[in-house]
Amino acid sequence: MSREIVRPSQLDLDSPGRRDYWVALEHDSIWGDHLIPLTVWVGPEAKPGEGLVAFGSNHGNEYEGPCVLKGLTREISSEKVRGRILFIPVLNPSAFKAGTRETNRLDDGVNLNRAFVDGAGKTPSLSGITHRIAAFVRESIWPHVHIVIDLHSGGNVARFSHCASFHPVEDPVLSAKIEETARWFGVPSIMVYQNQTPGLLPSEAERLGKITVGTELGWGCAVDPKGVRYGRQGVLAALIRNNLLDGTIEPIAHHADGTQRKLEMVDRDCFTPAPFDGHYEPLLECGSPVRKGDIVGLLHDFDHIDMEPWPVKAGVDGVVLAQAWVAPVPRGQHIVVVGKVIR
Repeated sequence: MSREIVRPSQLDLDSPGRRDYWVALEHDSIWGDHLIPLTVWVGPEAKPGEGLVAFGSNHGNEYEGPCVLKGLTREISSEKVRGRILFIPVLNPSAFKAGTRETNRLDDGVNLNRAFVDGAGKTPSLSGITHRIAAFVRESIWPHVHIVIDLHSGGNVARFSHCASFHPVEDPVLSAKIEETARWFGVPSIMVYQNQTPGLLPSEAERLGKITVGTELGWGCAVDPKGVRYGRQGVLAALIRNNLLDGTIEPIAHHADGTQRKLEMVDRDCFTPAPFDGHYEPLLECGSPVRKGDIVGLLHDFDHIDMEPWPVKAGVDGVVLAQAWVAPVPRGQHIVVVGKVIR
């Protein structure tokens, strides 16, 4: 199939059928464009302002999302589409090509999942490619969808218990829809996390009243087959259960057997930061139950080879949700995160 290169203003997200695009946003370091892949299906029952968008590679070193969406792009039959579906397998092509969390530093070196701030892509100080991608999502994508799936992985930052995630929201009806959508991924953990970090894509979608679910499907800049399975299941379930795609779907894994745990990491006590630069040695696996004060791992200082390692302790009762993945950790990095079991 061929992809048409278009500017955002040339996108057709309303006419019936399937269209495959490269969305061109001007490049800052070469004479050319960044090209963002976007596939849209519009079925006969599509309604204004309603549809699903799924993003991969918000961060450039997270690969399960791109694999999930590329696979589904080849799998979904246009004849079965009822509503509006948008897939963007690689939202940040500069970061993806560089294999980094942030956009390539030759461009602007900004974390896209911190770029959804006031003036993004509009004011001179926020006019680099990353903030212009945020502006593209705001102007061209949000008006057409009411469901947002943001497929993340831990990259080199952290190893997670596979999870689907969201923030607490005040609207009880929206909150219930979000949690139900998250549970259908089949992951062992449902993560409810703090919402004080500025510029998050999911936070903006939630504020706009959209059913919004994120994930952590893998780590280590690899492709986790279990994470791909969970991601595929979650996206398909959201499509089928919201009448955007014909088909049937059954629960899988921890959703099917009732072993999912809903974990909250809102309190600062859930996070254990490194007090010095060191090397982290985990002693427990992610997903392990712990009590406050239990030793989860050891932080070594090899410049002081005879010094006892610092015991990395759980700050609350709960489950080890995430740990540092790369052994060298800088002072201040969260090296253990424990989620409180809330259901």
